[in-house]
This record gives sequence, structure tokens and C-alpha cells, in this order.
Amino acid sequence: MNIVLLGAPGAGKGTQAQKLVEEYGVAHISTGDLLRAAVKAGTKLGIKAKSYMDNGQLVPDKLVVDLVTERLDADDAKKGFILDGFPRNTAQAVTLDSALAEMGRNLDAALLVDVAADVIVKRLSSRRTCKECGYTAPAGVDTCPSCGGEMYQRDDDKPETIQKRLDVYETQTSPLVEYYRGKGLLKSVDGDRPVDEVYADVKELLGLC
Repeated sequence: MNIVLLGAPGAGKGTQAQKLVEEYGVAHISTGDLLRAAVKAGTKLGIKAKSYMDNGQLVPDKLVVDLVTERLDADDAKKGFILDGFPRNTAQAVTLDSALAEMGRNLDAALLVDVAADVIVKRLSSRRTCKECGYTAPAGVDTCPSCGGEMYQRDDDKPETIQKRLDVYETQTSPLVEYYRGKGLLKSVDGDRPVDEVYADVKELLGLC
């Protein structure tokens, strides 16, 4: 099971990825987490990435792909992987295809969790996050059910910020849908439903049930 996850911020990609990881033991690879971990650990690639980030520049596609391919060599990724947050555009997708071909691996599917923009704005703007542990809950929850910390609304979850993120997604990332459709890899699921209903369809689309 080698999958690229597609969908706008707040579509519920991470939730579906986590359920697949728990049931099938594949590696969930978030490029944001990879970059932060590499920088924190001071690895060779992390030091390179930090030099760009410190200057306010985007980390080059090749460097991100190098981080991803390094991660794909880990034991837990041998039985499969879910790429979340990468590729972000068609140029990165082409670079990823080449890197995977060199490793003798290939993608099985590009899974699109499809949710309308107005639903995402409403969903994310009603989300609250714990200042201590990062737990998320709906608006109205003032105390974290997990650790007792204070819940607050992140700047990223304010409607005007969400709309900007969605605009960036539409411009840069949504062309990936056509890219993977053209390669015959696209699988699309309606994400505006209860999590377990979406997950049942995800498993059917991926041939897991």
C-alpha cells in the first residue's frame, strides 16, 4: 500500500491516514514532521533545510524528496507508506515519481479526500486546540479532556486565514488531482460524512476489503 493523500487543509486526510496506520501498520509520512525532525536532529539534510528556512525561503523540491526517500528506507515503510503533505505541486510529483522509480517502488493510488471549501471553513473555524498537548476539540470545550490544559483558537483556524490556505491549495495543489487522474491512480472519496463512513469507503477504494 503506497499512497499519496490529497485534499484541502481540514479535509480530514490525517484522520483517515491514522486509521490506515493503526489497522495496517504502514508508515504515515508527513513532510512537515520530517522537516522539523531533521532540523531538530541536526542531520545533514536537516542542516541544509534549516539554511533555507532561516532565510524565509521554501525548501527546494529536491531536498524535500531526498528527505522523503531517506524516510522510505526505514523498516516501517517497507510494508507500505502514506505520503501526507507531499507532493504539493506537479513538479514535486514528477520528481517523486523519478525517485520512487530509482528505488524500485511505485505508487498504488492517490487518494483524494474531497470536501467543499465552505464546509472546511466552518469545520476548522470551530476547532479549538490545547495549548499544552495539542489535543483538538470543537468550540465550547474550554478545558482539554486529555491533559486539563487551556483550549484556544489557533491563528491558522480563523476564517480569514483558512480561506487564504484554501486559495493557496487551489492554486498550487489541486492540479495534482488532474495529474494523478491522468496516470490512472486517482481515487476520490466524499469526506463530508462521519469518519467511519469515509474510512469504510477508503478501504473499499483501496481494495482492502
